Amino acid sequence: MLPSLWVAHLVAGCYPENMAFTFTLQATDGAARAGLLTTPHGPIETPVFMPVGTQGTVKGLTPEMVRQAGAQIILGNTYHLALRPGDELIRDLGGLHRFMNWPGPILTDSGGFQVFSLASQVKITDQGAKFRSHIDGSPLELTPERAVEIQQNLGSDIAMVLDECPPAEAPPEVIHQAVQRTIRWAERCRNHHRRQEQALFAIVQGGLHLSLRAACARALVALDFPGYALGGFSVGEAPEAMHALLPACAALLPEQKPRYLMGVGRPIDLLAGIAAGIDMFDCVMPTRNGRNALAFTADGPLRLRNAQHRRDPAPIESGCDCYCCRHYSRAYVHHLFAAEEMLGPTLLSLHNIAFYLRLMAQARQAIQEKRFASFQAAWLARWSAAS
Repeated sequence: MLPSLWVAHLVAGCYPENMAFTFTLQATDGAARAGLLTTPHGPIETPVFMPVGTQGTVKGLTPEMVRQAGAQIILGNTYHLALRPGDELIRDLGGLHRFMNWPGPILTDSGGFQVFSLASQVKITDQGAKFRSHIDGSPLELTPERAVEIQQNLGSDIAMVLDECPPAEAPPEVIHQAVQRTIRWAERCRNHHRRQEQALFAIVQGGLHLSLRAACARALVALDFPGYALGGFSVGEAPEAMHALLPACAALLPEQKPRYLMGVGRPIDLLAGIAAGIDMFDCVMPTRNGRNALAFTADGPLRLRNAQHRRDPAPIESGCDCYCCRHYSRAYVHHLFAAEEMLGPTLLSLHNIAFYLRLMAQARQAIQEKRFASFQAAWLARWSAAS
């Protein structure tokens, strides 16, 4: 189900290009927050999960499916879209919203994570990162200025600065160097950014070292960005270590600006992030797992390839109102995967996105009703008992 504020915005049909980007904190419960982001392409109620559309599509789903599942905002990727089809082509065809037929807000990642994930193909200097395309081996230099230009061409509502994301096991001196480079790159991005209707968010790095996180946050907050992200999590560290550090990291960020935890996506991690004071999340996990026959439910994950589902007439999740659960049984979805039919990954991806978005909506309601701690505890107990 679409958020009521976004429905009103869609009905009105107006996305003023000069609409201010704002964030209003509407309710708190401990450190957990419920807020409202306004963007040129519609409002966003937080906490929010952003389905990932890396290459201009949420894999296997039409934009209408994603909207009907309840998504308020999706994510695209600077590196991938610059390589294919090219950011200038997208600009010339009216921008990413029109190109992919998505009327709501879009956030674009800067490509900084690809500097980490494609490390064997990347050379990093203070100037920027030099890649070899994973597609054809052609060279690509991604500087802070170029990352901003690509995102301005794409026309996203929220753009991210270019950062350096070291692996969790990197020595402290390497992480320190990455923090200093991230700060310098953020300032260069800020100085180069010109698109007034696009908000540019900074990214705090520092690994599991709170002192480095604090130093990075202080420098970036002094530059006064519209929003701040925590990068460099889920890059090899134990989830428990991330959970322990998140409250202190979130507290480093301005209270009246949105806080974004990048690329972290297990349901228990999202709840830990919300409890710490995070507003925004993204991850490929719902669709990637859906394509591999794993469904998320409040009673734990289901592996639909398992033979136990072959004759099961029940929906994927009782009480779920997504298209998959309203129309199809576990037995049918099991059959689709056994027969290697394309519809199976589509239906489970759709269900998983709806599950994540429903979790965000339930968390938001619990914050507004001052019962988030009990909601989180009950949810985790039910999930753990079934897993």
